[in-house]
Amino acid sequence: MNEAFDPVRVGIVSISDRASSGVYEDKGLPALKDWLARALRNPLAFEARLIPDEKERISATLVELVDAGCALVLTTGGTGPAPRDVTPEATLAVADKEMPGFGEQMRQISLRFVPTAILSRQVAVVRGRSLIINLPGQPKSIQETLEGLKDAQGQPVVPGIFAAVPYCIDLIGGPYLETDDAVCKAFRPKSAVRAKGAPA
Repeated sequence: MNEAFDPVRVGIVSISDRASSGVYEDKGLPALKDWLARALRNPLAFEARLIPDEKERISATLVELVDAGCALVLTTGGTGPAPRDVTPEATLAVADKEMPGFGEQMRQISLRFVPTAILSRQVAVVRGRSLIINLPGQPKSIQETLEGLKDAQGQPVVPGIFAAVPYCIDLIGGPYLETDDAVCKAFRPKSAVRAKGAPA
C-alpha cells in the first residue's frame, strides 16, 4: 500500500442464515478481504457485515454502508433460486441504476465450470457514488469471477469483472482505485489513467 493512493472504504457483506446464526463458520468475508487486499494498492478500510437472508435487512445494510462512505460494496451469498435467496431483490430495491454487464460476465465465467451457473442471479447496481455487486457464495467462485481465468502461462483467458470496477467508480465520482496488475489489471481509457500516485 502507498499513502499516495486514495484511501478507500469498502463494504463486504456475507448473507447466510446459517453462518449468521453460528451453525457454520462464514468463509465469504475472509475470502473477500483477502482478495481485495491482494488486488488493490490503495489503503483499505473494511466495513464487514454478516447477516441473514432477509430482504429488508439486506437492503438496510447496503444503504448503511453506502451512507458510511463505502465506494464499493461486495456481497456474497443469497443469489440462487431458493425461496430464501433474496439478495438480488434487496440490491435492486436500493438501486439508482442497474449495471447488468457485471452479472452477465460472472455467469459466463462460472459456465466454464458448471452448467448450473445459469441459476445464479447476481446483479450490480449504482447507488449514489457507490457500486454494489452481488458475488457468488463460494470463495473459489468469488476469486474466479473477480479475477477472471488464466491459462497455464498466466495469460488472461476470460476477463474478470474487477477489471471494469475502477473505471466504473471513476465515472460515478468515487476514489481512484489502483490495482496490482499481477492480480487483476484494471482497464481504463488512456485519457482516464492517472500517473501512479498522482493527486486527483
